[in-house]
Amino acid sequence: MHKNTQSKIRVGILGAAGFSGVELIHLLANHPGVDLIFASSDQKAGQPLSRLVGRTGSTDTSHLCFCPAIEAENLTRSGAVDAVFLATPAEASAQFARKHKEAPIRIIDLSGAHRLRDEAQAQAHYKLPANAAAYGLPELFREAIPRDAKLIANPGCYATAAALALAPLLREFSVQTQSLVIHAASGVSGAGRKASEEFSLTALRDDYRAYRVLNHQHEPEIVQTLSESSGKNLELTFTPHLIPVTRGILVTAHARLEQAVQADAIFEAYINQYGREPFIDLAEQADDIRLSAVVGTNRCQIGFTLQDRRIIVCAAIDNLIKGAAGQAVQNFNLLFGFPETESLITLRRYQS
Repeated sequence: MHKNTQSKIRVGILGAAGFSGVELIHLLANHPGVDLIFASSDQKAGQPLSRLVGRTGSTDTSHLCFCPAIEAENLTRSGAVDAVFLATPAEASAQFARKHKEAPIRIIDLSGAHRLRDEAQAQAHYKLPANAAAYGLPELFREAIPRDAKLIANPGCYATAAALALAPLLREFSVQTQSLVIHAASGVSGAGRKASEEFSLTALRDDYRAYRVLNHQHEPEIVQTLSESSGKNLELTFTPHLIPVTRGILVTAHARLEQAVQADAIFEAYINQYGREPFIDLAEQADDIRLSAVVGTNRCQIGFTLQDRRIIVCAAIDNLIKGAAGQAVQNFNLLFGFPETESLITLRRYQS
């Protein structure tokens, strides 16, 4: 069922049949430094990966079947893998990380189990204790991610788009914090493969609505990320919305500057932060940002429009790639010394 190629990093995926897990299979199958050892799914156990994901990548996965989680645990415990991606719910991710805390493996967790450092927020949103795992948003915290880290908390999709949109602005300029308002719209795949009927494309057809208003788990994550990035105490209002598309997130962030600033100075701040980032595309204005430019890629497109002291910053990402699996592979590349763009830079725009 699995093979061992010493020159490659041996990798396993837990929760591999979900949307993010399937994206991970595709990305890792195209990674020349990866040997995919297992992909777990209790529901799909025994079924060939190809039945769900088709033929994928340059790595031969035809020999692989989905295995149950208990087999994945046993393979991990036996030393069969060097790294494990957790595309599982938060409670399952936390449990796996605790069990294998002393194992000689690296864990990249796509759930929210290890993102929040505030105990009250972690308990409120995940019913889990706060955690001090390395936070894997490379464009903002690359130098703070230890290369020997045992556990990486992969950021949430909304948090990724919102933080990348606002970080240079908040770091370089004085903003009225009470004016910070973020509206974000997501495709329905963000709710996961097991989402209820109300999150289906059929239910959302010709509809658009807010959800988890003032109670979304990514709000404290956005505040935490932007506060740490800017060194400022922040408050903001975040409202997520569902739109009738399969994938993609578009964030619209509203802010008011304390003092008048020229647009050129703001654009220079974004260039200084992101000018050399391979996955950031800077647009001329907020109107230019669209999902079709980023869906199917690991890119984040950002643009702003300034009027007097009012500024609107828009950002778009693919929630399943830059907001989940792609960013996880980006973190994997950092941990294991691969080029950060490996298996990610050639992704093309998603074709429906």
